[in-house]
Formats: sequence, structure tokens, C-alpha cells
Amino acid sequence: MPEFRYVAIDPAGALARGTMDAPDADSVIERLRRAGNMPVSASEATRGSALAQLLQTDLGRGRALSRQELADAMRELATMLGAGQDLDRALRFLVETAATARIRAVFGRVREAVRDGGTLAAAVAAEPRSFPKLLIGMVRAAEAGGALAATLERLAILFERERSLVATVRTAMVYPVLLLITAAGSVTLLLTRVLPQFVPLFQQNGVPLPDSTRLLIGAGAALSSYGLYAAALLLILGLAARAALRRPGPRGHADALLLRLPVIGALARETMAARFARTLGTLLVNGVPLLAALGIVRDTIGNLAGVAAVDRASASVRDGGGLARPLEAAGVFPARTVSLLRLGEETARLGPIALSAAEIHEEHVRLGVQRLMALLVPVITIVMGAVVAGIVSSLLQAMLSLNNLAQ
Repeated sequence: MPEFRYVAIDPAGALARGTMDAPDADSVIERLRRAGNMPVSASEATRGSALAQLLQTDLGRGRALSRQELADAMRELATMLGAGQDLDRALRFLVETAATARIRAVFGRVREAVRDGGTLAAAVAAEPRSFPKLLIGMVRAAEAGGALAATLERLAILFERERSLVATVRTAMVYPVLLLITAAGSVTLLLTRVLPQFVPLFQQNGVPLPDSTRLLIGAGAALSSYGLYAAALLLILGLAARAALRRPGPRGHADALLLRLPVIGALARETMAARFARTLGTLLVNGVPLLAALGIVRDTIGNLAGVAAVDRASASVRDGGGLARPLEAAGVFPARTVSLLRLGEETARLGPIALSAAEIHEEHVRLGVQRLMALLVPVITIVMGAVVAGIVSSLLQAMLSLNNLAQ
């Protein structure tokens, strides 16, 4: 009998992993359900060497689907199912009209798994690189409740909002980053190419240079001689910091520090609250129990300080307490989030109010990014202009000293 690896959420809301001998994946899922667990994925365990497992799991799979590709696919499936088409025909339409070969291959495998008698949840769970746990859990709950089309539509909205939020931040950062690169390039060019052209002239005439000019000449010489080494050192330090931030300890301290920063911290808290509220509300509206929803939400937050707060909230809910109080005690979510969640608990409308809170937070993120960029761009421009003006001023002072000596 084959062995299957499974991932499930136990009745306490914790993520459980393990193996089970069963005839097929559906049997594993059925056993997990009978035991009171919420299955997330079940796939046959691969045997053999590590290299063989790598070849079986990674090669030939290609890149994972993007959030936008998932959103488009979920919306098309929802439209087809809402029009009365069966799941096999909807998946065939999706495969035939796929924009890329990668999408065609992923959903082709999903369709084959469904045609072999599996559920859609089991089929997407077999593609963990392309389908997140959030999608798998919601699809499984939707199939159990008979509301697959509406759930897929909500998933499409969720992915689109998530992509829009990320795109807002990334797009706003393009111009400041280009401005910084231009400023650094201009200063480097002046120090290493323009200023050295005048050094022989000053040396031949024995002109006493101003202190600022001597400082800039020394900086240009150091940059020309050691610039590449400095860049390599910065690259190494960046890679070392990236490796350190993959460890829970340093990453937790860095995430907590990020949330406490004056301006960036407020924006990060709003972004985290928007993602938390949107995911939690979508899960609850689709019938996922609160504990199971919190177990899925913690994997989508992206900030370890927020994850720790959700874990404490899960423990409180498990013991019969509320959700809002431990989130408020953690102090990492905006007060608005806590107040709206408390209102949702008091009115037994936690899911819809969480979605409303997500709308508010997403709007605050957009406004916050716009205000930050409106402040950042002029500051960078002024600083860049001041630095360039200082270099040119120092050069002009030296030229005036040379002119006075000639007279």
C-alpha cells in the first residue's frame, strides 16, 4: 500500500504534517476528516535518493503561477461554473485558452487529476508551488458546502486585491529608486572623472587648495582605487544579511523593528493589517472555521511579529476567548483593525466586517504611499542638488585661487 504525506489543520487550529498508508489520496483526506482535521494537501511520498526526489518534484514543473495568473484563472473558472458548465468542461476551456504554456501545463495536470476521480482540492494540492494553502483550504471548504463558483470568484478578488496592493508599493518606488541611482552616478562621475582633470593644473601651479577641494580630491581618488572593493564588500554584507534574515531569530527582531519605524512602520502595519483582514474575512465568509482560518492566515502575513500575534490570538480562541483582545495586547496591528474585529465578534459578523476593514486599510496604504513619495522625491532632489552644487562650488573656489595667483 502506498505511503502518502499529508498536511492538515487539527481541531486545535495547529498545522499538522505526517504520513499515512492508504490506497489513494482521497482515502487519506477522508480519514483526516473523520478524525476532525481539516485536510490541506495529501500527496504520495516519493522514495529513493534526494536527487531522485528533486527530479520528480522540481524538474519539468517550471515557475509557479503568479497571483495575477491565479486571479484570472479563478475568475474564468467561476464564470464557467456560474454559467452551468461542469468542472471538467470549465477546466478544459481554461487549458485551451491559456495564455502561456506554463498555465496550460499546470491546469492540464489539474484537469487530469479531476478526470481520474479526484476532487479539485486534491488536484490543486498536488501543485503546491502554484496554489497556496489559502486557495486549497477554501476550495476544499467550498466543495464540501457546494458553493465552488462563488468561492472561486472571491479567490479571484482576493488575489487581485493582493496584487494591486503590492503593485501600488512597487510602482511608487520606481521613480525614487531611479532618482537615487542617477544621483549616485552623477556624484561618482564628478569625483572620478571631472575633478581629476583639474588636479594636474593645480599641482603645476602650486595653488593652495581649499580644504573642501582637497577633501573631494581625496574622496575621488579613494573611490577610483577602492570603489570596486567597496561595492564587492557591500554585496557580501547584503548577502550575509539576507542569509541571516532567513533565520527566525534575526528575522523576528528585524520585523518587529520595521513596525516601530516612524513613517515606514505605520505603512508596514497598515499593509499587514490589510492582508490579514482580507484573508481572514474571505476564509470566514466561505465557511472556514475561525481556528482553521487563523492557521491559514498566519502563513500569508509575511511578518514574524504579526505571526506571533496571530498565534497568541489562536491560543485565545482555542481557550474560548476572543480574537480582538490578544491582537490589541500584541500592539502590532493598528487600533482600527482591533476595533473593527471586536465589532465583528460582538455582532457575529466577523467575516464581512473583516473584509470592510481590509478595504479601509488598503485605501490607507494607497494614501500613505502617495504621501511618502510626495515627500521622498523632493527630498532626494534637494539633497542631490546640494551635493552637486557643493562639488562644483569647491572646484570653482580652487579655480578662483588659481586666477588670483596668476594676477
